[in-house]
Amino acid sequence: MSVLKNKIDFVAIITCKNANPNGDPLCGNMPRRTYKGYGEISDVCIKRKIRNRLLDMGESIFVQSDDKNVDGFASLRERAESVKELKEAEKAKDKVKYAKIACETWMDVRSFGQVFAFKADKGEGVSVGVRGPVTIQPAFSVETIDISSTQITKSVNSETGDKKGSDTMGMKHRVDFGLYILKGSINVQLAELTGFTEEDAEKIKEAIRTLFVNDCSSARPEGSMTVEKLYWFKHNNKIGQYSAAKVHDSVKVKYIADPEHAKDTIEDYQISFENLPGLECEIYDGI
Repeated sequence: MSVLKNKIDFVAIITCKNANPNGDPLCGNMPRRTYKGYGEISDVCIKRKIRNRLLDMGESIFVQSDDKNVDGFASLRERAESVKELKEAEKAKDKVKYAKIACETWMDVRSFGQVFAFKADKGEGVSVGVRGPVTIQPAFSVETIDISSTQITKSVNSETGDKKGSDTMGMKHRVDFGLYILKGSINVQLAELTGFTEEDAEKIKEAIRTLFVNDCSSARPEGSMTVEKLYWFKHNNKIGQYSAAKVHDSVKVKYIADPEHAKDTIEDYQISFENLPGLECEIYDGI
């Protein structure tokens, strides 16, 4: 496996229909949106889904969510201490070796980076930072989104003698339809530091292409979230032939439907791609 040698940029087009792509806990779990009304999916949310897909693909992941825990460890500290070489590097206070072993052990660490900051009963504990080569931007909708809210009730009490009645009210929120654009890049200089390989890049690409596989929930019913297209740009050198901004902007999405007769599908949008001379682009359909 060779370390990544060519800079990579990517753009994914995501559609959402009657789902909550990323709830905002500060706003009653309503779908995130900007002050101007555009829908948003946070970079943290996207990286969580990529990690979950990598777990499905059999990769070793350090930051596992409670509902996607495959090794039984209850905390990041426990997971880190399960690696003998890491404990030895911690005792030796060798931060360089600690970071190197962590990157070799977990794919998400050598991809996204990680801050290892653990207290110790005695001594100074651990404080090691790793910068990862894969950067993900928040995904924003092309048009402002409409949010529908539905009041719901529960049909049974959770506990015997609960003072609340079985008709306790709650709320669910959804985006009627939105088309989001996800942008990201992979930096070669940082890939050399973490040992991120060409094979790792292919796995990241597949994880993004299949981002919503095995991701269904009450808020995101099966089939409500789709990666429609993935544009994968591979430069011919380390720093890139063009700036990331120019590469990302080469994929253009325009709303062309009459609002009164919109189909609320991807057909309401015109998607075009401006070829940049000398830059290789692979285009994939999502799943």
